[in-house]
Amino acid sequence: MNKLDPQMLAQDEDDLDDGPSVGLLDLLTWLGEGKRLIAMVTAVAVVGSVAFAVLKPNIYTARTTLLPPGAQQQSGSAAALAALGSLGGLAGGLGGKTPDELYVNLLKSDSVQRALATRFDLYKRYEIETYEVLRLVIPQSVRVSSDKKSGVITVEVDDKEPKFAADLANGYAAEVTKLLGRLAVSEAQQRRVFFDQQLKETKDNLIKAELALRSVQEKSGMIVLDQQAEAIIKAAAELKTKIIEREVRLKVLRTGTTAENPDVLMLSSELAALRGELARMESASGTASSRGAGAIDIPVGKLPAAAVDYVRAAREVKFQETMLVSMLRQFEIAKLDEAKEGPALQQVDVALPPDRKSKPARALIVMAATLAALLGASLFVIARRYRALLREQDPESAQAWARLADAWRLRGKR
Repeated sequence: MNKLDPQMLAQDEDDLDDGPSVGLLDLLTWLGEGKRLIAMVTAVAVVGSVAFAVLKPNIYTARTTLLPPGAQQQSGSAAALAALGSLGGLAGGLGGKTPDELYVNLLKSDSVQRALATRFDLYKRYEIETYEVLRLVIPQSVRVSSDKKSGVITVEVDDKEPKFAADLANGYAAEVTKLLGRLAVSEAQQRRVFFDQQLKETKDNLIKAELALRSVQEKSGMIVLDQQAEAIIKAAAELKTKIIEREVRLKVLRTGTTAENPDVLMLSSELAALRGELARMESASGTASSRGAGAIDIPVGKLPAAAVDYVRAAREVKFQETMLVSMLRQFEIAKLDEAKEGPALQQVDVALPPDRKSKPARALIVMAATLAALLGASLFVIARRYRALLREQDPESAQAWARLADAWRLRGKR
């Protein structure tokens, strides 16, 4: 194995030297020799930055704060709901907590921004023709943020006119309030919307049932049944109402629990028993002995043939009337809860026209431009002197740098 020659290693180390060595004194000397150029470039930068900062218009920032509701709590009328029937279980099933991010996203939604663009004519103000471009420009002037600790939402608007900035900030609070008026966010709002929809469906079903009963009366000529038939109709209607109420409650429970939940199992057993009882009452083969001696009810199928259709139509009317009364009570309670909650989003601080500009920071602009010019001119002087020194002491490296500069030049030499 050949031994390495120390002289060859020393020569290789010399070859690895990229250029002439430069000390701190050399750098200071070069900067002193180029002080005129550095001073001239810095002075031009100062004058230019001052002119730019002076010509730049003042921007004013208006600010409004909004207070979203805290963690939703169970309303005081939940006990009243429970007293009205099994639908009281909906009080805890339809509610939920509303995070602050939801309201921030609503403030940034297209519904709010489109309404504000039309109301304040933002297309003309920002010189934009389409909404797709406007939605990219608005975040440059409007900032919506939420404080994670306090939960307070802040809307900040920048504009050249203080009054317009304040009006636009307050416009966000007004438009999001309108949007929340047609949305169901809180527990009471969700229950109000749910029961409102159920109430409309029940009214329609009641009208259809009444028309069907009238049609049966016209065809059969039957107007009034005996007391036993009326008792059958009333019992079947109440039984069917209980079945519907438990089906709704079971549907709500299954959205948040498993099939093995004790409440789910209990409701399923109750539904099975109620459905079996309703099927027995509607069957045509039932007998009095199936209920024991002395039973006064008879199956619907055992009524006279002319009265069967009338019984079924009358029972449907009675059922829809019972459901309508129940839904009306639930709807009124939900409306009371919603009224107690007050506005979903409260405006804490109303935006006022600011009396002092927020930007531009003219002093910061001048200082940054001056520092950048001073640093750039100094680096240019050092690079120029280092290139000259490299050309004198290391011609080969100087030629390599020159070839590199020529290769990247936009216009070649003529």
